[in-house]
Amino acid sequence: EMEAKYTRKMQALRDEMDLRRKTEIHELEERKNTQISELMGNHEGAFGAIKNYYSDITAKNLTLINLLKEQVEDLKKKEAALEKEKADVIRENKGLTEPLQEAQELVAELQKKLVHYYRDKEALMNSKAHLKITQKELKDLQWEHEVLEQRFSKVQEERDDLYQKFTRAINEVQQKTGFKNLLLERKLQGLLTLLEQKEVELSEVVAASNLEPSALSLVSHKLEDVLNSKNAAIQDLQLQLARVCKAHNDMLQTFEAKLTAFGIPLDNLGFQPLSFPFPGQ
Repeated sequence: EMEAKYTRKMQALRDEMDLRRKTEIHELEERKNTQISELMGNHEGAFGAIKNYYSDITAKNLTLINLLKEQVEDLKKKEAALEKEKADVIRENKGLTEPLQEAQELVAELQKKLVHYYRDKEALMNSKAHLKITQKELKDLQWEHEVLEQRFSKVQEERDDLYQKFTRAINEVQQKTGFKNLLLERKLQGLLTLLEQKEVELSEVVAASNLEPSALSLVSHKLEDVLNSKNAAIQDLQLQLARVCKAHNDMLQTFEAKLTAFGIPLDNLGFQPLSFPFPGQ
């Protein structure tokens, strides 16, 4: 869930940065189009001014030519020189017009590039700043993700270790308690069998000996003492068996509580732990 959460957060951040980038690009295009329109208007104005300037020059030259024509009779001697001078002026004007126009175009293009350069440089600096912030946030998220993965791996290892220890302990306790219960039951069964044999032998001895009542009473008392001793031993064995069964059942309850606390289902054990009944149940 945390990985999905941070994935969604990173996707939202990417979408936001992409939208911001598109918005800035659109703004740059709008500014560029505006600048182009302004430059075209400036060029048209400059072209009109140049056209008017050369129109005025041409008009002045025509006026001068007309004036010279009117004075041609008086200035025939200077006509050749003036014509030559006029030709030189026209040729010089033509020679200056083309470099001037090229220079103006070059200046306009350089100004346009300079404006775009400053704007692009500012936009690039802003993008780099946003990129650094985004990269820092990405590194922080990656570090948190790695820490969570390490903690998750550690918890899994602890769970597997506890599961293995629990399985070994269950097997050992089942083997020990089962073997001990078997020994106690066999010992108890042997004592009961021996008691029955002794009772039978005692009955045969009493029937064969024809003892007096006093002697028979004495023998009966001794026999009762022996039986009481054996009954006490049997009760002690039963108490030991009950304690062992209770310890085994308490241990099972403790392990089940630990499994529940660590979130491990009891079905994952692969077997059903044996719960011993108490003697007499």
